[in-house]
Amino acid sequence: MIKITPKPIDIQKVIDTASSLGAGAVNVFIGTVRNTAHGKKVLWLEYEAYEAMAVAEIRKIIDEASHRWPLLGWAVSHRIGTLKPGEVSVAIAVSSPHRRDSFEACQFIIDTLKEKAPIWKKEIFEGGEEWVSAQPNVAKVYN
Repeated sequence: MIKITPKPIDIQKVIDTASSLGAGAVNVFIGTVRNTAHGKKVLWLEYEAYEAMAVAEIRKIIDEASHRWPLLGWAVSHRIGTLKPGEVSVAIAVSSPHRRDSFEACQFIIDTLKEKAPIWKKEIFEGGEEWVSAQPNVAKVYN
């Protein structure tokens, strides 16, 4: 399941979709909206996406992860529209026979999604707003 949606993410559905009876691990990443960024109070975020291209790019990321780790199941859901602090912006779940593969694949998917998927974020904070680009991850540990 790859879902880009303006509606709140059903985290349990993401987990259930990724789960497998053959799995020894289901890893879940839930991204939430912070209330501060760069020392400023965040009022809300605006997410925009080129939906068809985002789905295609996420599919490529999942395919890459599936070649690198023995995934038994996976699901990705990303919000678009206006989100307030505390709301879930993205949920990713993967299942695999062993926990290490599950952790590494889940981290790879979120990091690569933030780098490559055409999903954009604008922070609206007290005193202004700005479009935010994905920050490079300084501690990638994928095999």
